[in-house]
Formats: sequence, structure tokens, C-alpha cells
Amino acid sequence: MKYNFDEIVCRRGSNSYKWDSAKDADVLPMWIADMDFRTAPPVIEALAKRVQHGVFGYTKVPQAYFDAVTSWFERRHNFSFRKEWILFTSGVVPALSAVIKALTCPGDKVLVQLPVYNCFFSSIRNNGCEIVSNDLIYKEGTYSINFEDLEEKTSDPGVKLLLLCSPHNPAGRVWTREELMKIGEICFRNNVIVVSDEIHCDLVYPGFSHIPFASISDEFLYKSVTCSAPSKTFNLAGVQVANILAADDEIRRKIDKALNINEVCEINAFAVEALIAAYNEGEEWLEELKKYLHDNYTYLKNFFSENLPMFKILPIEATYLVWVDCTALGLSSAKIAEILLEKEKLWINEGTIYGAPGEGFIRLNIACPRETLAQGLNRIIQLKIES
Repeated sequence: MKYNFDEIVCRRGSNSYKWDSAKDADVLPMWIADMDFRTAPPVIEALAKRVQHGVFGYTKVPQAYFDAVTSWFERRHNFSFRKEWILFTSGVVPALSAVIKALTCPGDKVLVQLPVYNCFFSSIRNNGCEIVSNDLIYKEGTYSINFEDLEEKTSDPGVKLLLLCSPHNPAGRVWTREELMKIGEICFRNNVIVVSDEIHCDLVYPGFSHIPFASISDEFLYKSVTCSAPSKTFNLAGVQVANILAADDEIRRKIDKALNINEVCEINAFAVEALIAAYNEGEEWLEELKKYLHDNYTYLKNFFSENLPMFKILPIEATYLVWVDCTALGLSSAKIAEILLEKEKLWINEGTIYGAPGEGFIRLNIACPRETLAQGLNRIIQLKIES
């Protein structure tokens, strides 16, 4: 490999939310979704060059930024769209919040598909809306969509939006074209706009292809909003940059207004340079990263098979977040997390933060050097003793 993903980069003392949140320095964090790898060298070089300039005033977003975004999605996802349809902001969560604010009124209902990324909940509640769930079906070690229930839930005139997590976090699913088409057909028939969070779209593994929801047809394009960012792909969460794709002029106008009302309508100088460098020059690094991450997943699967066979490791089609079925232990997700943190100094995500259907599951972040992953997995063995 050209890039050394085995390198241990010390992140303690860098104001890392992941590494510096625990008071105990012995805690190994495998929870929040950022990676322990340095970002792609072209990004580092671009940021270093910008630092050397030495002046960090208000930043204008150049045409090169929009060119980088559109070119990336055309090359990587066979999806072409107009630059004028892009709105930029500081992150996908602020983007989702602005979209909900723009397209709903307090008291409206917003659909989610539990278990799902927990920030969906706060974005809905903070806008005075009600959460309604179209729970995913868990069967034979994987998840699928309950389309009958989706039809019933979207028929409620109070439901205005569906927040779609694509690829899905924490289940690791890459929704197929057929699944996405059925979602769209049901939602549009019931006048429900689909808001697709596609932040993990670049971290898809061999045998699977991410289909941008808005790419399926003109109807899908104009009756949906897509949120994306380079943050998961290139480990840039702290740089704070994301994009909203809204082809419909009126929908885009409303979202633009909401971004301005919430004062998240600007991005900083480093965000601009990082995105341009990542999307224009980061593909080689990304391909090696994906191979390393998938090898980490294989390592984890083998470890559990040999040491904790009672656990079910769900297939990972995308993301670097592994969803683990621990129901055989007979312990709650909260208890499992407590044991691992207090006794083994391992910080993981308990499944219930993604909704009630996550009970009995845990989520593990495997975006770290193999040596770090091995340390974390060896701490999990203690669960066999505690159970």
C-alpha cells in the first residue's frame, strides 16, 4: 500500500471529541464516527498552503468548489446535476435541521426508519415536529424495509418528510435501486418529500453500489433533497463542510432561507480548500482506505467467530461502523456499554441510542489502525465472562 493506515497517530491532547472526552486516559474510544487516520495527503498539503498565506478573513466560495462537488458525483456515482442546485453549510446535521425547518411546520410529522442515526431525532424535535417510525425489519442477520408499514405511515396527511439514511447507519445497508424506487413511489404518492442523508455514500464495499436517491429519475430529483459531505470519506468532520442538493427552485429557496435564519449559511476558508483537494485529488487514497477498512471488518468477523461466537456480526455493505447483535448475552445495550466502559475501558455506542429496536445491539467504529482494533476487540472478550 502507498498509504500507511497502520500508523498510530496520537490524538490525545488535540481537543479530539473522540479521544479527549473520557476523563480516564486508559479509555479506548470506538464510538463516535470519525477515523483515526490522517486525511489524504493532498488535503493536508492544501490546508498547509492556506495556513502559510496567513490571512483568514471572510471567505468567498469559488466556482472551483462547485466544480469539485459536481465532478466527484459524476465520476464516483454516475450522477450529474447543476451547480446552481447546491447549497453549502457547516455539516450534514445542520443541513438536516435547516431542511426540516424549511419544509415543515411545528406539529408536523417526520418519518424515520429505526434503528437509525440518533441526530435525526434531535433535528426533528428541535423543529417542533413529531417523530414517526417505519421500523426496519430485522431478519436472518440483516435489515429490510417494511413497505406495507411505510405505505400506512405515509398515508397520514400529517407526515411531511421521510429522513432516509442511505447508506444506512448503523445497519450498514446499501439500499438497492429497487428498494429506493419503492420508497420513492410510496412517498410521492402520499405527497411526502424524501430527505436523503448520503454522508456515507463513498464508503461502499465491493459487490455493492450506492445509488443517489435523486439520480433515479426527474421525479426523484425534484421531490427530494440530498445531504452529503466529504467528512466521513476523508475524516474531515472537524473542518465542518457539507452540501445540500435541491433541484426544485421553491424547495431550494425555502432551505436557503432556513440556513440564513439559523446562521449556518457560511463555511470557512479551510473547508473550501479541504473539499476541493479531497474531491479533486483524493481518490487514490480513498480506494486504499476502503480496502483497509474492509480488511478490518474481516479481522473483526474472524475474531468474533473464534472468541465470541454467540454474537452476530451484521454484514457491512458500507460505512466503517459495525452493528453487533449481542442479544444472546441476555443483557441490555446499556449494561453492555457500562461493563465495557467501566471495567474494560472500552467506549462503544449502545444500540438503544438509535431507537428502541437497537436494544441488545452495540455499534463499533473500526476506522482505526489494526493494532488499535485488536486492542479493542481483546477488551470485548470480557463480556463472555460477565455474561
